[in-house]
Amino acid sequence: MPTPNPAALEFLQTRRSRPAKTLVAPAPTQAELAPLLQAALRAPDHGKLEPWRLIVLTRESLDALAALAKSRGETLGIAEDKIAKAHAQFANADLAVAVIETPVISGKVPEIEQTYSAGAVCLQLLNAALAAGWGANWLSGWASHDRAFVEKGLDLTPREKVAGFIHIGTEKMAPPERPRPDIEAKVSWR
Repeated sequence: MPTPNPAALEFLQTRRSRPAKTLVAPAPTQAELAPLLQAALRAPDHGKLEPWRLIVLTRESLDALAALAKSRGETLGIAEDKIAKAHAQFANADLAVAVIETPVISGKVPEIEQTYSAGAVCLQLLNAALAAGWGANWLSGWASHDRAFVEKGLDLTPREKVAGFIHIGTEKMAPPERPRPDIEAKVSWR
């Protein structure tokens, strides 16, 4: 007979990301962030390849990424509203963690499964932050897929990719609940 954890199940059934633009200071300290990062690294990982790494972005790095998003967006001819959104993602944050997919050449584990594992790290970190009482949001955006941006701003190698930026801070307001998928429409039994 399984041993239930009702509190964990209740958390998962009611969890709600907090929009990054509503997060304010304070952000977690290094000591407060450490157990959240440890929880993130317990994500499913077929083959124990650890095909990911984390970069904690604090104010100086976030300011540099905001400026780079603006200049890259202008160079690429991206619409002004999209440039502004990418700039704000970094300029208005107090702390974010970049989850980096670092594929490992493996004859046993397909690269797509390594991508899924990096995504699982994002979700583990997001949920750990929310469970610890912080506001948190998982973002990406055009800049996270621009090679020049990620190589210059985050020192990524050509094979590495951004799986997501997890923004963590204090929520200034709880968002309203939003409609959720209908289980009957999304689940089939065979």
